[in-house]
Order: sequence, then C-alpha cells, then structure tokens
Amino acid sequence: MSEFTNRKATLIGGGGVRTPLVIFGINESSKRLGLDELVLYDIDTQRASVMAGLGKALVESEGGSLRIRVANSVEDAVDGAAFVLNSIRVGGINGRAIDERIAIRSGFPGQETTGPAGIAMAIKTVSAVIAYAREVERLSPNAWLINFTNPAGLITQAISHHTGVNVIGICDTPTEMFHRMAVALKAELKDVHCEYVGLNHLGWVRRVLLKGEDVTERVLNDDRILESLYQAELFDFDLIRSLSLIPTEYLFFYYSRRKALANQQTAGTTRGEEISALNDTLLKSLTDAVEAGRTSQALETYKDYLNRRSGSYMQLEAAAGSAFNSSHVLDEDPFRTATGYHRIALDVMNALSSEQPSRIVVNVRNHGSIDEVDWEDVVETACAISCHEIVREKNGALPKEVRGLVLAVKAYEQAAIRAAVEGSVLQARKAMLLYPAIGEWDPSQQLLSELATQSPKFPQLH
Repeated sequence: MSEFTNRKATLIGGGGVRTPLVIFGINESSKRLGLDELVLYDIDTQRASVMAGLGKALVESEGGSLRIRVANSVEDAVDGAAFVLNSIRVGGINGRAIDERIAIRSGFPGQETTGPAGIAMAIKTVSAVIAYAREVERLSPNAWLINFTNPAGLITQAISHHTGVNVIGICDTPTEMFHRMAVALKAELKDVHCEYVGLNHLGWVRRVLLKGEDVTERVLNDDRILESLYQAELFDFDLIRSLSLIPTEYLFFYYSRRKALANQQTAGTTRGEEISALNDTLLKSLTDAVEAGRTSQALETYKDYLNRRSGSYMQLEAAAGSAFNSSHVLDEDPFRTATGYHRIALDVMNALSSEQPSRIVVNVRNHGSIDEVDWEDVVETACAISCHEIVREKNGALPKEVRGLVLAVKAYEQAAIRAAVEGSVLQARKAMLLYPAIGEWDPSQQLLSELATQSPKFPQLH
C-alpha cells in the first residue's frame, strides 16, 4: 500500500484519443500511487467529456474507485496535483496532416516529429507547454510534470530551460524495443539488459546482455532477431551491421528519407491524414454511444480503433501500406499490453512514488550521462528512478558513427526552441539549416511561408 493518500493527477490534453488508455492505467495503479482523482483538461471540453464518460465506464468495469472529472480551467485542473501529464497537440490532428502534406510537397518525408512537420510541431507547441508548465509551477510546485507531448525531447528541454517545474519526458519507443529484444532472444525481460544512448526519436541500442553475457554480435548477425525488432520492414540489416548499433524506428526518417518519401507518394496519403480520418469516425461513434449509455459498445469500438492504429504503425512509410488494410489490424486487448503509451507513464509514476528504484529510459537533463552533450540539455537515457532521486546511467562518449548526428539534432532543438520563444524567422530558418532531416537553407523560407498560411495555430514569426 502506498504511503501517499488522497492525491490527484491531471491530464492536460484530456480530450485526446489515448486518454482512456491513461485512465485505465492510472485506475489500475491508483492504490499504489495513492490517487483518488484524475482531472481532465482540454480546450475542447466536449471531447474531454466524451473521454471522461468512456473512462468512467472503464473504471466501473474494472471495479475501481478512481474519480474522473473534467475541469473548465487549467488552474482548477493543476491546482494541488501530484502528477500532471502533458499530452497536447496544438492545431489538432488536422494540423498534423497539413504539416506532413507541406513537407511532402517540398520533397521531404511527412512525419509529425521529424523533418519540416517536426519543426512545425515544435514551433507551434513550445509556447503553449511553457505556459501550462508555469501554471503547474505556480499552483503545484512539488508536482511532477510528465511530458508526453511531441517532439518529446525538445518539448521537455523547453519546459526544463524556461520553468522551474519538475519535468520528465517519456516515450514508449525504447521500452518497446527492449520488449521485442527479449521476445527475439526467447528470454524474460528481466534477463535482458539493453544499453541505450541518444535523444528522443534518435536513439540506438549499442550493447545487449543476456543474463550478464554480451550477445550483441549474436543479435547483429541474426536476421531473424533483427527483423523481429521492428513492426515494419524498415532497415537493411547490413546498414545495422555497418553501424554495430541497433537504431530505433524513427532513424528510418534519417537513414531512408527517399524511401519514406517515395512510399508516401505511392500511397497518396500520409499517416496524419489516415489518423485524422480514423479519429473522425471514432469520435462520432464514441460520442453517440457514450451519450446513449452504450458504454460496452463504446469500449469495443475504442479497442478496434487502437488495434487498427497500432497494427498499421510505420506500414505506410516503410511499404506504402494503409491503416485501412485489414491485414495490419492487431487482435489483442490494448489496455493490457506489456508496453505502450499508458504503460511507460505508469512505470514512471510508480517509480517516482517508490522507495525502490526502477530502470526506465526517459528524457531528462543530461547531467553527465553523455560526455559530448551540455550538462543542462535533455537527452534520452536509462535512469534508476525512485521517489528520492533520478540517477542517470553513464554512457560516456557517443559512438563515433552517430556523434555528429546527435550533436546536430541537439543544435537544431536549441534553435527551434529559441525560434518559438522569440518568434524569430531567422532562428526558425537556422533550425532547418542545422537539422540533418532538412539540412538546407534555400527551402526554409518557402516552408515557413506555407506553414504560416496553411498550418493551424502556427505562430506569427518576425
């Protein structure tokens, strides 16, 4: 039983389609965390109300006692919270689709966290998350702000550098790879140790231990193992072997940019456009079912949505596949999977409430974890997390094969944050120049012009 009682958690962006997953997870761990209330806040209160209705049905079906309510103001939502989960999308999913389409028209892959759409997301989001973080700092100075919002590492750094809030960024990509590695090695997760280094959506496993034995070479030289580490066919195995590093999936948009772009052009759509269509259908179905009291039907509709969305992940970019192809639909209970969006959040919350440390890959200030990265800059690294402290693993020097890429992306993140905070066109163009996923000065002016006129909520730069 937790020593904490009567605590409150808050989800900013509570109208998001993954909110029921978070509700399920928090309800599952509510006694351990000492939480009795989850407050949802979203600028779209109707969507938040629908998600709250579905969440209440989940809690009831699981026999839980977690109270869920929708707040009308961010101040009410965060005041007195022990945990504040931040998961917003400025401009909505339609904005993502537009940003990805602009990227493709300009000759770059359309992906929400990398390339032109990634910098658009960053510039639209930084000021909003800083404002929310300042409210957390003012009203709940001891709270932990757990950042889901993408680009997760960049956004966590913006919060860390511009507020005094306790912030930790999360992403399920490394954890998912660790689980896949254990399955591929036919081992239990506790017996597999993956040394991980990098930034968010720019990370690599550089060493794999099985019960203390180094099996890295075995992994690198076994096509079956390498194939099983990714949901889609992303990397040529000789690419992986040439690096002697195992890249996480988002490196595809650096190592195979032309392939990703060609597949999107062949498919004639983007992931954002497909998700937008899926979300429109989902939200209408959920709203109708929740309002009519058909909560069991709503839950089944929601599970089907998650299985279609998760099963089609990266298929479009890797092979011109589609979320509407039934062959990609998973057949599982998405609430009870070992990994995923809600699991990493709960792992971190439980660790921050426990005397016993847990090893989790998170986004935190470097503090000497990677030699070449500045002390206060945010990296993605394994940490031993407890209620007393966060102890970063010492990674030493970056592998020479990726050192330049990591440092260039970090310089891009710094420039993008400055562009958003200062509203600076020059810094935004500099960010595009420094960013290896773009890396040119000439397209930056036209890209910014199109984003300014077409992308929802893109700020006025000067």
